[in-house]
Amino acid sequence: MGAVRKTIEEEVLTDTLNDVSTLRRKWFAALRPGQQLPAYEEVVLGSMGRLADHMALLQGSGETLTIMRTGRALRHWLGQDAWDTRVSDLAPQYEGVLSEAAVNALASGRPYATSAYNVTNGIVRSFDIYAMPMACRWGPLLISVYVQERGSGYSLVDTIFSATDGGFLALAACRNASHTTVDFQIVDLNQGASQLLQQPVETLRWHRLSEGQHDLATADVLRRLSAVIDSGVTDQFEIASSRGTHIKVSVAAIGDLLSATLTDVTDLKRREQSFRLLFDNNPMPMWVFDDTSFEFLNVNDAAVAHYGYSREQFLRMKIGDIWPHDERDVHFKSLQVLQDSYQSRRSWRHIRADSSEIEVLTYGRRVGFGERSAFLVSIIDVTERRKAEAKISYMAHHDALTDLPNRVTFQQRLQQTVEQCGRTERRAAVLCIDLDMFKAINDSFGHPVGDRLLQQVAQRLGADLGPSDLAARLGGDEFAVILDPISGPTEVGDRAARLIASLSAPYDVDGRELTIGASVGIAIAPLDGDTSEVLLRNADMALYRAKAGGGGAHHFFEMEMDRQAQLRRALEADLRQALNNGELELHYQPLVNLAADRITSFEALLRWHHPVRGMVSPAEFIPVAEDIGLIVPIGEWVLRTACVDAATWPSDIKVAVNLSPVQFKSRNLVPAVMAALAHSQLSAERLELEITESVLLAETDANLQTLHQMRGLGVRISMDDFGTGYSSLSYLRSFPFDKIKIDRSFIRDLPDRADCIAIVRAISGLAQSLSIATTAEGVETREQLERLRAEGCTEVQGFLFSPARPAESVAGLLARFGSNAAQAA
Repeated sequence: MGAVRKTIEEEVLTDTLNDVSTLRRKWFAALRPGQQLPAYEEVVLGSMGRLADHMALLQGSGETLTIMRTGRALRHWLGQDAWDTRVSDLAPQYEGVLSEAAVNALASGRPYATSAYNVTNGIVRSFDIYAMPMACRWGPLLISVYVQERGSGYSLVDTIFSATDGGFLALAACRNASHTTVDFQIVDLNQGASQLLQQPVETLRWHRLSEGQHDLATADVLRRLSAVIDSGVTDQFEIASSRGTHIKVSVAAIGDLLSATLTDVTDLKRREQSFRLLFDNNPMPMWVFDDTSFEFLNVNDAAVAHYGYSREQFLRMKIGDIWPHDERDVHFKSLQVLQDSYQSRRSWRHIRADSSEIEVLTYGRRVGFGERSAFLVSIIDVTERRKAEAKISYMAHHDALTDLPNRVTFQQRLQQTVEQCGRTERRAAVLCIDLDMFKAINDSFGHPVGDRLLQQVAQRLGADLGPSDLAARLGGDEFAVILDPISGPTEVGDRAARLIASLSAPYDVDGRELTIGASVGIAIAPLDGDTSEVLLRNADMALYRAKAGGGGAHHFFEMEMDRQAQLRRALEADLRQALNNGELELHYQPLVNLAADRITSFEALLRWHHPVRGMVSPAEFIPVAEDIGLIVPIGEWVLRTACVDAATWPSDIKVAVNLSPVQFKSRNLVPAVMAALAHSQLSAERLELEITESVLLAETDANLQTLHQMRGLGVRISMDDFGTGYSSLSYLRSFPFDKIKIDRSFIRDLPDRADCIAIVRAISGLAQSLSIATTAEGVETREQLERLRAEGCTEVQGFLFSPARPAESVAGLLARFGSNAAQAA
């Protein structure tokens, strides 16, 4: 019979799958290109056949979803004629599944398949449902729903009875002549009971309990079963077998019949024993509380020790007694939504016996405690962790030295201020502050003194703030202030001036009186920027302008600054590509030896031929290259190229190359010189390197060592622009230069000004006494030339002879000036 039923159900399932496949093909075949949904007429009308009996047509959505008509099989399923009936008015078992199918089909724009189940009089019936959304030319969208029962249903009770792993028995009372219950006959049982009692079903069925060789065949069990028959009151008890297993027996009476449920609780017993061990001896505080009365039912030793209450006190308390008053409502609301287990997503405050507070994380699981439903809770004390996290969070947002907010906090607050200014009519100001002369103090007295000075600066900044202002240290000796709100530029200018005066007043650091200054750049929101990045950048540009003016002043941002900054950024971007694109080239200006009256050297001068800008002045791009660090690779290229070009000249012609002070900081200068000489095979004596006094301004051992290393290679060293610095004479004592170049500012007015003649005469005389050659720059007239010759100058260069020319012009210049340079000029 079971096989026949299974075959019938398989046939029905196959029919259902075929029907759904047919409907799916019809729906997609009716879907025309460019349509979102097929037309109702193309899918349903005229060709549904027997499928129409199983279909319903719905219209609308949500609460308005209505059944327009149904087939005969659908009316049987619904148990009513549901034409023109709202789906929401149907019984819940139909309303839910029809709404789900219709809503999902409309939402996806595609057919939607699902299943439904109905239980009537213990018989479970299964249905397959297929909903198809369709367009309708006469009105709103339609949904056609196909419903087909799967199989003939099955008994829920039979299924549970036969399928469960638990044991079920039906027991009939056996009475004596006086109608006293003396035994019980097993009328029926399932496989689960057979396994628990360790006897085959055939051996147990229709036999009396007292005749069996199993765990129910005891006098105590018979006595308890008889009491249930006599009183009609259900009973529950446990029996322990000789095999070490535990079976829980639940018994209920139905007239002279007993229904007995057997449950293997061996694992549960073992878990209870393990639980006691884990609970009692666990170093983590734990307790059990009733989930209805919230009374403590048990606590472990760790909870007693950690909270300071005795065990007796705990067991007289409720869980709410350890909560602070201001959190009790939140605690109780959390308890009301607890599932079978939980893990707190936040820390909670608990009160210990000495009234101190701790912060804890709680983990709980619902358990049975005796006959009561309860929660087992374990506690992790995170008080010290929270304190450490708070400290770390504070440190992450504040400067460790000055305790002022740091750059991160400043930018967050500035962004909030800018957004608020954008939504309202209020204005705010950003002040970028740089300390003048701080580096000199730091270098002179050391970093510890500098740090204490910065701390006093921070104190003065904080003293001049309003309640909603903010001062921050951005790094080094850079500070910033947000003034919020402001009335206008006049107020900001006055406050900036007071701030400069405050920061410029003398400081007492370790008994020393130290004086610094301050420069301030100002940008106003939202006028000077609608984002924190733009506003801070504009304030920084205004600060640069204030510093360029000598410091000790404040400057407001102007749009011209932004234009200049954009031009500078564009120049930087182009310069980064210039070397790779081959836009840089060397021109050479001749140096004429007055004694030999011929060219003896060429100075290599860097030129940039930009494809759009044309020739860019070195005075414009060299400072940029130094600022952005490109001067080092460019300088190495100049060295290599100049040496390669000079190697093609006559062997008595030298080449002079200018070195930037930035190249000395790279510490790769000597290897670069050696590589250029090796690559070109140029003799070191033919290379002359020109430096300015800024290289020796600090007179560091490293710079002097570098100069001596290059001298050791045989390279000649020349000081450029001699006489224009603060201490040029002292530099001649620091390093034995091969040549000094007299700055063009002294040559320009040489024929007309006696002081220029005196300076040139003094430099030439000094150089002769020290056996140092001299070169006069910027010679443009014969009068200048003759005066320099008369004063004993060694070399000259200038437009009188030739401007700087491309490398291919060197041969022509040598030919032109080779015999008599003065006459050729």
